[in-house]
Amino acid sequence: MRLYKKHDFPGKLFVVEGVDGSGKSTQLDLLRNWLESKGKSVIFTEWNSSTLISKTIKQAKRSNTLIPVTFSILHATDFADRLENIIIPALKAGLFVLADRYCFTAFARDVSRGVDKEWVRNLYGFAIRPDGTFYFQVPVEVSLGRINNMRAPGFYESGMDLGLSSDPRESFRIFQSNIINEYDRMVDEFEFQVMPATRTIHEQQMLFRDKVSSLIED
Repeated sequence: MRLYKKHDFPGKLFVVEGVDGSGKSTQLDLLRNWLESKGKSVIFTEWNSSTLISKTIKQAKRSNTLIPVTFSILHATDFADRLENIIIPALKAGLFVLADRYCFTAFARDVSRGVDKEWVRNLYGFAIRPDGTFYFQVPVEVSLGRINNMRAPGFYESGMDLGLSSDPRESFRIFQSNIINEYDRMVDEFEFQVMPATRTIHEQQMLFRDKVSSLIED
């Protein structure tokens, strides 16, 4: 698998991962602004945003009838399209690519939905290894609190399709706890940079910049 060896493109791929409410998107947006202020050419891509398949995924989610394997295949299609048409061309051109979620999201979510771990990894066997993967680690209660302050958790976000609990909040807590456990198991396997996501936004950003700077200089 390409995920286990360094790519040879001139550009850099930096990825943020973590459960909903971890603050990863905010931190990536701040990093993007900082890199651009330094004169870097930056391309941004996010999970489930391919023009090829994203509308199909949204329509399927509205029906609340997706089974875990179908869910996984649809997201893998989205990922493959963005990898081949956005990420790799940008890396070949020597650009910085910032990805809000990568295949590790599928590794955490799909396995938490009961999909076979090796099957999911093989499904994404075409993925290239990021130059840096930053895992914003946060307790599930903090995640739930942040989500509730902004909006109601979604059906799939709460794992309501799995029958974990009839209470959406409790289902969210159980499902997201399982996802956190899967992320924690991947830290060593994929050399995640663990980010303490309970620190202030400023503290996290300074740490984020330091880590990215060290990877750029390598």
